[in-house]
Amino acid sequence: MNLPTKLTVLRIVLLPVLLAFAYVSFPWHDLVAAAVFVIAAATDFLDGYLARKLDQVTSLGKFLDPIADKMLVVCALFIVVGRASFAYGVNVYVAVCAVMIMSRELMIDAFRLVAASKGIVIAADKLGKAKTLVTDIALPLLLLNVHRYVSLAGLILLGAATLLTIWSGINYVVRNKRVLKDDKGAEAPSEGAYPDGNGNTDAAE
Repeated sequence: MNLPTKLTVLRIVLLPVLLAFAYVSFPWHDLVAAAVFVIAAATDFLDGYLARKLDQVTSLGKFLDPIADKMLVVCALFIVVGRASFAYGVNVYVAVCAVMIMSRELMIDAFRLVAASKGIVIAADKLGKAKTLVTDIALPLLLLNVHRYVSLAGLILLGAATLLTIWSGINYVVRNKRVLKDDKGAEAPSEGAYPDGNGNTDAAE
């Protein structure tokens, strides 16, 4: 197992650590939980950089990287939804955002499976990367749970992340609608297709 893949595995290992610090009460436990999320999210960018730099793209990395990304986001969303009772209507807002984000990820995963079955390689795009970045900023702000203005900023960014998630999902399907055609044989990869850190061409879909 090479270094980029080890970083991906670390992201998965940090999930129970994130849950523990989020729910075990002690001074500054929310700050520690947010820090654990930031560290885990940073490994996503770092494993990508190292895999490209060291030319260490592996099948295991391709398999684990998108799974680790989604597990981290889903884990943080569950924590945030469980806490979202500090103001009227906020719990509904956060729950709707979480459902939209997770539903979109499930849809894109199914879309990717169909594309893979046809041997179609799909290029990552800027919308997907923007969605990931905004989500990775919103969630630790909400995990901090320290000040209403910090929480408000997190809620606003969560809404922005949700809109980007929906927009990028629609764009992802429309841009690659050839995947849904009932033609036989694999098509050529999209121009400009490139792998992310662990060789996953559409991790930031």
